[in-house]
Amino acid sequence: MPLYQMLCISTHFREYKHIKQLVDQTCRHIMNNGGVVRKIDSWGTFGLPQRMKRHAGYNTYGDYWTLHFDTSPRTLQSLNKIMRQDPLVIRWTVLRLGAKAEDLASEGRNAIQGQEFDNV
Repeated sequence: MPLYQMLCISTHFREYKHIKQLVDQTCRHIMNNGGVVRKIDSWGTFGLPQRMKRHAGYNTYGDYWTLHFDTSPRTLQSLNKIMRQDPLVIRWTVLRLGAKAEDLASEGRNAIQGQEFDNV
């Protein structure tokens, strides 16, 4: 299963129970379909670079969070559908970090040893 990172900007509320519910729903969807959640990070609340419209409302602030996970491409498609329909989500993007954990480990090892800059 490929390793992915999702960055999500969700609607800001004073209480974090809404964000917790969204993160919980996302993680449960991944795990119920055979995936593995590796890491959850909350970046906090920030002003958006511009006013963004989503689900009939304008937003000027958002809560940023990331999720690292392994899952199948089919589960990723259904996750994108859930994120598109959820009224709490302003924007999200998913990046594929690697096909296997071993690929990421070897790239990290090469970067630490400075081998990626030897060809320059």
